[in-house]
Parts: sequence; structure tokens; C-alpha cells
Amino acid sequence: MARRRFGDRKEGRLIRSLDPFYTFIPYIMVQKNDACNQFSDSVEVTEIDRWLREKRKEGYKGLGYLHLFIAAYVRLVSQRPAVNRFIAGRRIYARNNIEIVLTVRRGMTAEAGETTIKVVFDPYDTIYDVYHKMNEKIDEIKYGEEDNNTEQVAAALGKLPRFFLRFAIWILKVMDYFGIIPQSLLDASPFHGSMIITDLGSIGIGPVYHHLYNFGTLPAFIAFGSKRKAYEVTRDGTVELRKYIDFKINTDERICDGLDYAQGFKMFKMYLSHPDELLVPPEKVVEDLF
Repeated sequence: MARRRFGDRKEGRLIRSLDPFYTFIPYIMVQKNDACNQFSDSVEVTEIDRWLREKRKEGYKGLGYLHLFIAAYVRLVSQRPAVNRFIAGRRIYARNNIEIVLTVRRGMTAEAGETTIKVVFDPYDTIYDVYHKMNEKIDEIKYGEEDNNTEQVAAALGKLPRFFLRFAIWILKVMDYFGIIPQSLLDASPFHGSMIITDLGSIGIGPVYHHLYNFGTLPAFIAFGSKRKAYEVTRDGTVELRKYIDFKINTDERICDGLDYAQGFKMFKMYLSHPDELLVPPEKVVEDLF
């Protein structure tokens, strides 16, 4: 990791070699919701289903599409680091690590509450690393007796009177602008990270275009849905039943150009379609601009 310089933040380094056009775009499109680009696609999963079943037989109990989507995104970032940038204080930064945020239910009943977890990954991580790191965090939530850091911070703020809560949030936004939020709060915040993901297939519906949060540094939101079936005519004229998973991505267009996103989306789908690529670390990791 490069030595921290003046202007860098705890969670990322200021990119100083960008074209001048990119330096003033955050002043034109101030909020993330001013700069949302939406992308949708689907991945054919007939063979992937078989692949996942084989891995479960090998001992990776519960290995599923959430692990696969996250592993594919981690590998994408290792090769296209521009998608892992973020904007804060109207400047563009290269994130130091890969932080994935997701919502976890404590159970599948209506009474079971939800919370968020943040898992930190290394660009050399394989799908096995993703599996172990995610399951460790999820088990802490499902079987732990204490609230996690996110819940503790939310509970403390929620006890404030409305006026003081609004003032506290304003203070946090100012601190975020200047990069002086304490690391402990950054670790607990579900609004700071590389990407946030939701598995809507777990509740039996298709994906949605989920908004980005104007507060914080999350530049992407991925939602994928339940499997759907489609009968398709093959080249020889026969009809085959195939299965697909649809996914939708909402991104902050200010962090990189359209070519970076286009190449990134293609690479992301390639890793989803060929999960064997994720069994071993990448041969090399690409560094972002300086």
C-alpha cells in the first residue's frame, strides 16, 4: 500500500492524475442520486447450479449465489480497480481495500430483525476465502447475543431527541466531507464501503434498482433475484429448459468512465458464468491510478 500523503483519507488515497474533467464533475453532480446509472443483465445458471451442488458435496455447506456474486465482484475489483473508487468532499479517491456491505436477517420469521454487516476482502481472495469470511460474520449475527457495532451506533443515535439527532447527522456529514470520521465509526457504518448487495431471491422475488445513499461512500448497489426458467430454441431446432438469475446494478457514474464500467460489467458476468476462475487467486492485481 502506498504511503499516505496529504489529502488522502483513512479509507482511500486521493487520485491526483485524473483528467481535469473528472475533477469538477462532483461539483456539477453533487449527490449520488444526481449521478445514478442503472444496469441490468442476467446470467444463465443451469450449469452453475450443478457446480454449486458439487462444492457443497465437497464440504462447503451453504455455498450459494450470494457467495458467488460477492466473489465475482471482489475479482472484478482486483482487475478493474476504478469501479472501487469513491467520492467524498467532492474529490475522487481510490479505496484502500474491498468492503462489501449486506443486510442479514436474524431469522426467516416476520419477527426476526435485520441488521447490516460489512466484510473486508483482499483482492487475492478466492471464492473459498469469501465463503469463510462471510459465514464467520453471518454466524456472529445469527448466533451472537450482543448487537453488532452498527446496531450499537444506531441505538445510541436513536435515543437522541429529533433536533439533536438531526444536528448529530449534520455533524457526521461535515466530518465525512473532510474525512475526519473516526475509524471505529467507519467500520460500523453501512454507508461506507465498496459495494452493497442484496439477495432478493432469498425472499422469492426478482431484483430491483435500489437507490444509492447520498450519505457515505458506497458507489454501487447490486440486487439479484430468484431463479427463473425459460424454454429456448437451440440451433438444431430443439427446445431446452434453461435457468437464469437476473441482476440489477445501480452505480455512481462520477467515479470512472463508461468504458471502465462496460468492461467491468462484462468481466463480472464472465466470473459469474465461469466460477472455476474464482477457485484460485488472480495471477496479478491491478493498481488504480495515482
